[in-house]
Amino acid sequence: MNLSKKQAVFESEVVTRFELFNSLFMTLPFYQVKHTGTLLPFFTTHCERGVADKMDPEAIIESFFGQYEQYVRESDRIDLLFRIIQYIERQVVLFDAVEDAAFRKTGRSDEAGLLDSVFKQTENNKELRSKLVEKLNDFSLRLVLTAHPTQFYPGPVLAIITDLIEALKTNDIHNIHLLLQQLGKTPFMKKNKPTPVDEAVSLAWFLEKVFYPVASGIQSKIEDEFDLPADENRQLVELGFWPGGDRDGNPNVTVESTKRVALLLRAVLFRCYYRDFRILKRRITFKGVEKYMDVLQDRFYENSFNPSENPENEKPVIVHNLKEIKRVLTDYHDGLFVELVDDLLRKVKTFGCFFATLDIRQDSSIIRQTHAYLRKTFAERIAIPDNFEQLDEVGKQQALKFEEHDLAPGKDASALVADTLQVIRLISSIQQSGGERAAQRFIISNCQQAYDILELMELFLWSGWKTESLHIDFVPLFETVDDLKRAAAVMDRLYTHPQYQAHLKRRGNKQTVMLGFSDSTKDGGYLMANWSIYKAKIELTAIARQYDVDLVFFDGRGGPPARGGGKTQRFYASMGKEIANDHIQLTIQGQTISSQYGSLDTAHYNIEQLLHAGLTSHIEQRNGDTLSTDKKELIEYMAQISHGRFLELRHNPLFLKYLEHFSPLKFLSQINISSRPVKRNADRELRLEDLRAISFVTSWSQLKQNIPGFYGVGSALKQAEQDGKWEQVKDLYETSRMFQTIIDNCMMSMSKSNFDLTSHIQHDETFGAFWKEMRDEYERTTEYILKLSGSKVLMENYPVERASIALREKIVLPLLIIQHYAIKKLQKGKLNEKDQEVFSKLITRTIYGVVNAGRNLA
Repeated sequence: MNLSKKQAVFESEVVTRFELFNSLFMTLPFYQVKHTGTLLPFFTTHCERGVADKMDPEAIIESFFGQYEQYVRESDRIDLLFRIIQYIERQVVLFDAVEDAAFRKTGRSDEAGLLDSVFKQTENNKELRSKLVEKLNDFSLRLVLTAHPTQFYPGPVLAIITDLIEALKTNDIHNIHLLLQQLGKTPFMKKNKPTPVDEAVSLAWFLEKVFYPVASGIQSKIEDEFDLPADENRQLVELGFWPGGDRDGNPNVTVESTKRVALLLRAVLFRCYYRDFRILKRRITFKGVEKYMDVLQDRFYENSFNPSENPENEKPVIVHNLKEIKRVLTDYHDGLFVELVDDLLRKVKTFGCFFATLDIRQDSSIIRQTHAYLRKTFAERIAIPDNFEQLDEVGKQQALKFEEHDLAPGKDASALVADTLQVIRLISSIQQSGGERAAQRFIISNCQQAYDILELMELFLWSGWKTESLHIDFVPLFETVDDLKRAAAVMDRLYTHPQYQAHLKRRGNKQTVMLGFSDSTKDGGYLMANWSIYKAKIELTAIARQYDVDLVFFDGRGGPPARGGGKTQRFYASMGKEIANDHIQLTIQGQTISSQYGSLDTAHYNIEQLLHAGLTSHIEQRNGDTLSTDKKELIEYMAQISHGRFLELRHNPLFLKYLEHFSPLKFLSQINISSRPVKRNADRELRLEDLRAISFVTSWSQLKQNIPGFYGVGSALKQAEQDGKWEQVKDLYETSRMFQTIIDNCMMSMSKSNFDLTSHIQHDETFGAFWKEMRDEYERTTEYILKLSGSKVLMENYPVERASIALREKIVLPLLIIQHYAIKKLQKGKLNEKDQEVFSKLITRTIYGVVNAGRNLA
C-alpha cells in the first residue's frame, strides 16, 4: 500500500470514525457534565490559538473564562477544568479503541515484516528453508513485562476497551452507545497507590486475555508450517515478568509479595487452562477417555479455584493425561477433535505451571551488603579474610571459596539483607512448584565488577543451594555509559573464572547480559546511548565467541525512543554479523504494553514483527548492517559531539531546577500508578543520578520538549557538515539500517515535541536563555534531520503514525494547558492549603491523560 493510500485509509477508518463517535460521546448526559461536552471544542480551539500566539497558560485559561459570565467564581472554573479532564481521558480511550479496531485496515503494518512473507520466501527454496528451520531450532523471543506501569487502566476500563474495539469492528452502534455510556460513568483513577501485587494483577490481565492465545497461536503456526515437532524445551515465544520480583530501588517489593505474585501467575494460568478444558470436555464425550478427563478436571479446577499455598508441579501429570486422551482419540475415534487436545497440550508445554518466568532483580550495592553481613556474622565458618573489602578485584575473586553452607540471617540483619537471603531460598520453592523456568534468573543492576556476580553466586551456595543443581542464570545489567564501556572486561573475567566457567557449562554455556537503555540516555544523551549500547554489543559478542559462549542480549527498553523504544523491531533486523542475535529479549513496559500488545491483532502483529526481525537478520544480512571501520569512526565522532552538547546542558546548574520548576516532576510521586518511588534514595535531596529514567523522560514529555530523545543530534550533524563529512553521513544513513532507525526514532520524539507550548518561558529572567538553548537545538536537529532524510516534514515516510501522533497531540493539548496553569498557580505561593491540594490534584490528573495519549511517552 503506497503512502498516500495508507493516509487516505487512516483518514476514513480512524479520523472520520473517531470524529463521528466523539460527537456522540460529547452529547451523553453524564452526571454533572451537562455543559462540558458543548464547551470542550471551544476550549480546545482557544488553547490552540493561545499556544500559536505564544501566550502563557495562565493567560490562556483566564481569557477563556473571561468569555463566559457564568464562570466568575473560582470554584466553578476549577470544577469545569476537572470535568474537561474527565472528558479528555475518555476521548483518549475512544481514539485508542477506534485506532485498534481499524488496525488491519489502516496498513500501518509493513507487510514485509510478517512471518507469512518469510514462509513465501522459502516455498521454492529448499536451501533457505533448511537454513530457516536450523535457525528456528536455536532462536527465541522473550517479552518481559516489567514493573514500570505508566499506563494502567483499572480492570473494568480494560474490559470496556476490549469490548469497544470489538463493537467498533462490526459497527455495532447500539453496543458502542452503551459502552460509551459505561465508559463515562466508570472511574479511571485508583484511590490508593498500587502494591507490587496490584501491579502484577494489572499485568496478568494482558497475560490472560492476549499473550495466552497469541503466543501459543504463533508457536502453532510455525510448527505447522515447518513440520517442527513440539518440544517443551524449545519455545519460540517466552514470557518474563518483573512485578513482585524487581526490587531494585523499590522498597515495596518483599519476599512475601514475590511469593504472592508467583501464586497469582499460576492461578491465572490454570483459569485459562480450565476454560480451554471445558471446551474440550464438551466435545470429547467418547469411551476410553473418562479417567484421564477426570484427572484433568480435578487438577485444573483445584488449581484455579482452591489454590494451595505450596503447590506441586502438575505439568508432567497434565501432559501425560492429555497425551493419553490424544492416543485414545487417534486409535479408536478417527482422531476426532484431536486438534483441541493438541492446542491445550501446546499451551501446557509453553506455559507449564508458571505462565511467565518471574525475574528477580536487585542492585549490586545490596548484594555487597548481604555478602558482607554473612562474612561478618559467620566469619569462622566462612573464613574469608577480614581485609576482603580492601583487596583489589583479583584479590576478591581469589578470596571467594564457593563452599556450600546453610546460613540463615539473624534478627540483626537489615530488611534489605534479610529480603535478599529469603528470596534466594524462595526461588528454590518456586522452581519446585512451577519447574525451573518459573524463576531462573537473578539480575544485578549497576553491575560494575565481576565479583558483583560472583558474590551473588556465593550467596546462593551459602543459602542451601548445591553447586551441581544451581539452576540459576546470573544476569549482569550494564546501564550507564561508563558501565557499558567496562562490560566486555567484566564478562572476560567471568568467562575465565574457574567456578563461574563450570557453572556456565552446567547452564548449557548460555550467558544472558542485560543492557539498559534508559539510564544511558539520561547519562549521555540520545545518540551516545544508542552508540554505546551498539559498541558494547559488538565487544561482548567478540568476547563470548572467543570463549564459545552462547550470548543472549536482554535489552531493557522503555516505550519512547528516549528509553530505547520506537521502532524496536528495526533495530533487531539491522544487527550485523558482529552482534549475537540468536535470541531476542526485551522489556515491554508502560503504555507499550497496551498500545502494542493490548489487543489480539496488535499483539499478533508486533510479536511477528520481532520474530521476523530476528529470523531475517540471520538469513538475509544486508551489506550495510555490519559497519565498516570508517562508518564506526564516523558514528563515534558524531556521538562524541552529541555527548558533549548534552553534557553542557546537563551540567548547567539550571538543568534540574528547570525540570522541577516547570514540569510536573515532583507530582509524579503522587500519582497512583506505580508502586515504586520516583527516585532512588527517596529520603535524600533530589539529584540527577538518583532520578529514575522513567520520571526523567516523563517530565520532559509533559513539557513537550522530549530533550532525551533528540538533544545533541542536530549539533553533531551540523558539525559533520562543517568538517566536510556530510556525504559520508548521507551514505551512512542510506546503507545502515541501524543508523536509519536511530534517526527515524529521533523524528518520532521530535514529532511529539511542541516548543510553542512553553515559549512564554523565553521571557523568564532566570530560565529564558536556557529555554532558548533547548529550542535552538530542536530547530537545528529538525533542519539537519530533514536534510539528511530528504524529507519535507518529520516522519514523512510514516504518514499514518504522523497523523496519529498529530491527532493525539491535539486531543491532549487542553490537558497540558491546564497542567501548566496549575503549576504556575502553585508557584505563586498565595494559595491556602485547600486550594494547594486542588491545584495539585489538577496536575496529577492531567499527567495520566497526557501519558495515556502518547502511548510511548514514558
